[in-house]
Amino acid sequence: MTDDNNQSIGLFKKYLGNNKIFKNREVLRHSYRPQILPHRTPQIDSIAAVLAPSLQNETPSNILIYGKTGTGKTASVRYVGAELENAGSHMNTCCRVVHLNCEVIDTQYRVLAQIAKLVENVDATASDRMKTHIPMTGWPTDQVYAELKNILENAGGVLVIILDEIDKLVKKSGDETLYNLTRINSDLEKSKVCIIGISNDLRFTDFLDPRVLSSLSEEEIVFPPYNALQLCDILQQRADVAFVENVLDEGVIPLCAALAAQEHGDARRALDLLRVSGELADRGGEERVSDRHVRHAQDKIETDSMVECISTLPTQSKVVLYAMLLLNKIDQKVFTSGDVMRLYREITRELSLETLTHRRVTDLISELNMLGVISTRVISRGRYGRTKEISFDAATDRIWDVIMNDQRLVEHRISRYNEEQAGKLFR
Repeated sequence: MTDDNNQSIGLFKKYLGNNKIFKNREVLRHSYRPQILPHRTPQIDSIAAVLAPSLQNETPSNILIYGKTGTGKTASVRYVGAELENAGSHMNTCCRVVHLNCEVIDTQYRVLAQIAKLVENVDATASDRMKTHIPMTGWPTDQVYAELKNILENAGGVLVIILDEIDKLVKKSGDETLYNLTRINSDLEKSKVCIIGISNDLRFTDFLDPRVLSSLSEEEIVFPPYNALQLCDILQQRADVAFVENVLDEGVIPLCAALAAQEHGDARRALDLLRVSGELADRGGEERVSDRHVRHAQDKIETDSMVECISTLPTQSKVVLYAMLLLNKIDQKVFTSGDVMRLYREITRELSLETLTHRRVTDLISELNMLGVISTRVISRGRYGRTKEISFDAATDRIWDVIMNDQRLVEHRISRYNEEQAGKLFR
C-alpha cells in the first residue's frame, strides 16, 4: 500500500486488517440466508407439502404463517420458495416466487404494482429489466389490477406471493387488497396464484372480513419460539463460519442463547448479541470474546433500541416524556401522573402547543410504559383513591439527547422550559 493510501485511510487504519475476531461477520446479520435452518424441519416440510402441487401446474392452497419475531418464519418461507423455483426449473414447470415486505409496501396500489414489476423482471431480458407497464403511482386501482392480470396471463405458470408482515398492510389499508388477490384465480386462465401471509400478530385476522379470512387461511402454520438449547445450535452453526477459530469463550454462546430465550426465543436477538459482542471485542483490540462482552452488548442493544423507539414517537408523546425527564432532573425519581400533567400543561403553554386532556396524557404514559421507556405501578391512597407512580429504570441521558435533538421540538424551542422552571413549580 502506498504512502498516499496510508494517509487516506489514516482514521480507519487501526480498525482494518486486524481479523483477530471475525472471519465473516455478515453471517450474523438478519439478511444472511443459511442453507440449513436448525429446528425448523417440521414447518419447512409443512410449507413444502402445501406448495408441492405447483410443480404439477396446480393451484396450491393459501397459507397463513404466525409466530413471534425471530422464530424463522421469513427464512423458512424464502428457503422453500428458492427450492420450489429450483425444482420447477428441473421439471420444466413455471414456478415463480415474489416477496413483499408489507411494512414498506403497505397500500393496495403499491402491492399490485410491485407484484407486476417483480413478475415482469423475472421474465424480462437484461435490456428490458427496467421496463414496467405499471407506474408506482397515478393509475386507478382497477386499471392496475387489470394490468396485473394481463401480466400474469402472459407469464403463465404458478406464482407464489409472499406477503411478509401482512398485518401491517391490513391495519393500514384494510382487507381489500387481500380480497382481490384471494379471488384473482377466478379471473385467470393460463396462470395460478397462491398467497403466503406472514405475521407476528396472532390477532390481525380480527380485522378481516370472514370471506377474506376463509380464502386466505386455507392452511395455517405456527412457528413456536426457540428455546435456549435450540438457540445454542443456531448460534453455533453461524459462529463456526463467522468467527476465527477458538476466539469465543466457552460460555459466550450459551449466555447469548439464554438471554434471547428469556425474550420470547428470538433468534435475531441472539444473533445480534453474538455479533455485537464480537464487535466490542474487535474494537477493543482484544483477542477473545468473553461473557463480559455479551453483558456489554446486551446493554448497548437495549439502549440503541430505546433510542430508535423514542426517536419515532409522535410530538405529543415526546413532550409528555420531556415533562417526566424534567421531574427526574429535579430529583423527583418517582412521580405521579398528576405531577406529569401539571408540568406538561406548563410546557405546552410555553411552547404554544395544543394541550391534550388528562385522559389522553394518561394514555400516552401507558404507551410509554408498554414500550419499556418508563415503569409504572398503580398504588392505593386509601380514601384518596388510586394513583399511578412513574419512574425511569435506567439512565436518562440518551433519552434526553433524543428529545433535545428532535427537529420538531427544536423549532418550538423546547429548551426554553428547563429544570429551573420545573423546580419552581414543584417547590
